[in-house]
Amino acid sequence: MPQNQIRRYLKHGMLPQLSVFESVSRLGSFTRAAEELYMAQPTVSVQIRKLTETVGVPLIEQIGRKIYLTEAGRELQAACQAIFRTLEGIEDRVSNLRGLRAGRLRLAVSTTGKYFTPRLLAAFVQRHPNLEVSLQIHHRDTLIDRLVRNEDDLYVFSNPPTDQEIVTQTILPNPMVVFARDDHPLAGMKKIAFERLVDEPFIMREPGSGTRMVALEAFESRGLQPHIRMELSTNEAIKQAILAGLGISILSRYTLGLDTEHDRLCALDVAGFPIQRHWQFVYPVGKQLPVTAQAFMDFVRTEAKQLVFDHLAKD
Repeated sequence: MPQNQIRRYLKHGMLPQLSVFESVSRLGSFTRAAEELYMAQPTVSVQIRKLTETVGVPLIEQIGRKIYLTEAGRELQAACQAIFRTLEGIEDRVSNLRGLRAGRLRLAVSTTGKYFTPRLLAAFVQRHPNLEVSLQIHHRDTLIDRLVRNEDDLYVFSNPPTDQEIVTQTILPNPMVVFARDDHPLAGMKKIAFERLVDEPFIMREPGSGTRMVALEAFESRGLQPHIRMELSTNEAIKQAILAGLGISILSRYTLGLDTEHDRLCALDVAGFPIQRHWQFVYPVGKQLPVTAQAFMDFVRTEAKQLVFDHLAKD
């Protein structure tokens, strides 16, 4: 906002001066104001004099032993009351944020993150029921765009971008495995050589997907290329394609859900698998995390394993 009209008030320690003036004007006494503020009376007098010089007109007049406010003093007294009420309101709201009694958390996650993030959010909100939570679920490219534009408080990636200045915090392991239908010729075999996958029809996620990146890296690191039969844009579509006998795919062990075993799907025992990846919190370097986001990160650091994987052990 333009500050030309109030520049004079910004030059000196105005809040301490206003605090002294408010006390003097309310109590009608320099001595009583000094006692209330635990100041020496000469210090109170100096603060009032400095404030008067800043405003540029007399604020207080003393007749005999009594103190009276001038017209300017009465205007400033009303302004003091409004300023202090505003500051009290700000402090109340900030205190609510500090105590997580209010506030908002904006979280954006990759498509594989949707299988565990709601469980963590539910437990967090149960502890802090007054928080407003927004959860966005996107493909990796869209998630990176949102990260670049700083549209959310926190992001969850399995494969964070390497060309951005970011801060990361590991949340949970995200092992990648080779899925096939349970009647596939390789199902039940032990220590399958990776090279056996080359001739298998492969179902691949769309370009830009983090899952696709892991799959292609697995082949390229061995100087091989997959025989891609089809590309699909969702993990559920890939699941259905595998069940239809259309091929195999490299996916997160938990990408098809955390709670149940999948009828007729099995993870092949392929050499080099599982490929160990991790879901990670990500945010830009220099970002000032809201109190809500920092609290959620702290909560996940201590509670994620119990809420997600210990839960699976009971199923």
